[in-house]
Amino acid sequence: MSTTVLTVDDSRAMRDMLRHSLIAAGFRVLQAEDGVHGLEVLETETPDVIVTDINMPRMDGFGFIEAVRRDETRRAMPVLVLTTEVDVEKKNRARAAGATGWIVKPFDPVKLVDAIRRVAA
Repeated sequence: MSTTVLTVDDSRAMRDMLRHSLIAAGFRVLQAEDGVHGLEVLETETPDVIVTDINMPRMDGFGFIEAVRRDETRRAMPVLVLTTEVDVEKKNRARAAGATGWIVKPFDPVKLVDAIRRVAA
């Protein structure tokens, strides 16, 4: 059975790039446009890994990660942050919210796939 990845990003171009890279690596891909939509997807799907942006409308990545971690059934679900942010304070805030890892955009598809495989194992 293939690994399912939920990507949460408000940029259509980024979602398209992620979808292409992850499907090519053999993953099943679910997508959401922001944190609110991501939580809606999680009502009916159980991905193995979540990849989320930080800066999004309606609900940012920090709020999304915190909401995921409040759900007892999802506390151990790996959440990778994929963002243009390089600020150490924001990285620490994401870690405190429950992020598993941090990847800076633009992403290297090979490194992203490796990171997903590592945290999904």
